[in-house]
Amino acid sequence: MSTTLIIPGRNGSGPGHWQSWIESRIPDARRVCGIDWDKPAIHAWAGAIVREIDHAAGEVWLVAHSFGALAALLAGQRRGDRIAGAMLVAPADPELFTEAGLVDWSKEEALRGSPVSHLLPHTALPYPALLVLSSNDPWLRVTSGLTWASRWGARVVQAGPVGHLNEGSGHGPWPEGLALLQRFRDANGGFPTGELDPAPLSASGNLDTIHSAKGTVDGTVPA
Repeated sequence: MSTTLIIPGRNGSGPGHWQSWIESRIPDARRVCGIDWDKPAIHAWAGAIVREIDHAAGEVWLVAHSFGALAALLAGQRRGDRIAGAMLVAPADPELFTEAGLVDWSKEEALRGSPVSHLLPHTALPYPALLVLSSNDPWLRVTSGLTWASRWGARVVQAGPVGHLNEGSGHGPWPEGLALLQRFRDANGGFPTGELDPAPLSASGNLDTIHSAKGTVDGTVPA
C-alpha cells in the first residue's frame, strides 16, 4: 500500500496542468490540501504536507512542482522516514522566496528577509529524489539546480528548453512525466498502475535517461 502525494506550486495546478492529469492516472494519488496556493508561505505549506503524510496509507511518494518542491523538502526533514521517494519537477529557486513569501524587489524591506534556502537540506536526503530541470526555466538556473541536486544526492533529468514545465509552457497531459515517475518508482519500489499508454518522447526534450551528478541510473558516466 502506498500514497502518491501531489504538491502543486504557487497558484496551484488547475485542471489542465500535468499534475492534475497524473493525479487522475494513478489510483493511489491524492492532492495535498489545506494550502493557500496564492500565498507561498513555506512553513504553512510544509505543515500541510506533514499532515497529509501523517494521514497517508503506507509509504508516500511525493510529486512536487515549483515552490511546492521547496515545501516538500522542508516537510521531508520532519517526515523523511515516511517518504519512499520524491520527484521534484522544475523546483523554484529558494533564493527568490523568504519565509513571508515571494521576494518583492521593489520593496526595500524585502531585501532584508532571509531566503528560504537556509531552511532546506544541505546534505544527502534520507530518501531517493529525482529532479527534473529545464534549461530555460525562468524560476531556476540549471547550474543552481545541479548544485542542489549534488548536495541532496539526487538524480537529475535535464528536460531541455521546456520553460517552467507548466500549462504556460504546454505541459498539460504529460505522458513522458508519468513514464518518468514510473521508472523512478520501479527503480526504488513499486508502482500501482497497469500498463501505460505509449509515451513517445517529445521534440522539446529527451526524458529517457535518468542522470545523477556522477553518472546514469546504471552507474556509468555519460558521454
